[in-house]
Amino acid sequence: ENIGEPSSEEFEDIQTKGSYINFFIKRKNMAGLVVREILAKKEHYGKNKLKKEKVMVEFSQANTHKAFHFGHIRGTSLGESLARILEFCGNNVIRVNYQGDSGMHVAKWIWCYKKYHSSEKIKNDEAWIASIYVDAVKRLTTNEKLQEEVDAINKSLEEGKDNKLNLLWKKTRKLSLDAFEQIYKELNTHFDFYFFEKEMEKDALRIVEDLLAKKIATISDGATIIDLKKYNLGVWVLLRKDKTVLYSAKDLALAEKKFNRYKIDRSIYVVGAEQKLHFYQLFKTLELMGFSQSKKCKYIPVSEIRFPWGKMSSRTGENVLYSEFIKQITEFAKKGTKERDKKISQKELEKRALKISIAAIKYFLLKQHPNKNIIFKREEAMNFDGDTGPYILYSYARASSILKKVKQKRKFEVRDLNEKEIELVKKLSLFPDVVASAYKNLNPSIIANYSYQLAQIFNEFYHSCPVIGSEEHESFRLALVESFRQVLKNSLY
Repeated sequence: ENIGEPSSEEFEDIQTKGSYINFFIKRKNMAGLVVREILAKKEHYGKNKLKKEKVMVEFSQANTHKAFHFGHIRGTSLGESLARILEFCGNNVIRVNYQGDSGMHVAKWIWCYKKYHSSEKIKNDEAWIASIYVDAVKRLTTNEKLQEEVDAINKSLEEGKDNKLNLLWKKTRKLSLDAFEQIYKELNTHFDFYFFEKEMEKDALRIVEDLLAKKIATISDGATIIDLKKYNLGVWVLLRKDKTVLYSAKDLALAEKKFNRYKIDRSIYVVGAEQKLHFYQLFKTLELMGFSQSKKCKYIPVSEIRFPWGKMSSRTGENVLYSEFIKQITEFAKKGTKERDKKISQKELEKRALKISIAAIKYFLLKQHPNKNIIFKREEAMNFDGDTGPYILYSYARASSILKKVKQKRKFEVRDLNEKEIELVKKLSLFPDVVASAYKNLNPSIIANYSYQLAQIFNEFYHSCPVIGSEEHESFRLALVESFRQVLKNSLY
């Protein structure tokens, strides 16, 4: 085919070389186009209207009567990040949280409190609430017969006829939920709707009866099960022998409620990787039920966070409570901040240290693939140099500092470009593609890694190219700094 003359706006030359065609871009024109587009679109730069769907993202799922531990930050941050990426690409996103406010873990807590801690005042304290659950597990491990007492409480809670028991459940449930809300505020996330396990019990029983009638489910040794061995998915238990509902049956009711009540196009579950088999069993059962939207359910497994000394467990108490951890990491951030700004006020120090700490933790978690185990090292995450949240914040602050010194003029002229300027312009131009890739793969680490690379290139540019006082280049370089700051802001958002 005859391509014809190269465009005077975009290309300097087009050459054929064997079976290849080489296009030579006019770099000055490209730089001007990219910078003008960023400055015109601002916070909308990089948006892609890839799909207009109503998508429900379920994430966090901290259970009442247990601790909100450090591991919950990963699922919470990942869910919020995916929600923002989906919105940025044109979707209508509904954020939901499905919390376990009933079931065996709640029965264990209430049993332990009533039997061994009833003299203690009920406290609005995450650490105290978690300690009761840990104590329950330890006591049940040493004496298996005590489980019969827990089973009786679980049955009574499900029936809902014991008023005293119901009041204790409601009071302690509210304390847990209030504690979580403070954490969500700090992590800068929110939920449009909350689902609770307790709400699912009636519908779960109805669905199980229907599955038994259709012979999809069967009774085995008194329990209600679905045999999925022919699909290499083992046996899925729906009801215990005493007919109390397991969370497997409740998840069937939840899926039905999501699609039927909220008329969504897709449901994304951001849940721990240890639940992988459960979700494959869930999706296969929905398919066997004839639930037409089963193919529109997507599971994003979230792998573990470990510390150098090993993994966390809310059962054994070998976990790191969020409330305790954030205090430690903020103290660490205060020291680093004070070294850089000795005149800072105490109020500003507290505010800045918390922001840096949250950014450091989120970035450390989101830069990794969701399905990869992480070993969290405080010193590594909080480093002000290298692939860290504080380094990226520092790069943003440096760009802001440059722009504060000069009243930015909208008009600029592109002169001969330095290699570092060209490199920065190229990287800025890639942001829409990076967002599209993160959307397609449902993987925020693509944007996180881009943020770091962009900050690196900016710092190299800053050291190589004087911005203020370089009369010939100042107008364009200031516009380039402003473009960098805008794209990094969009990226971090």
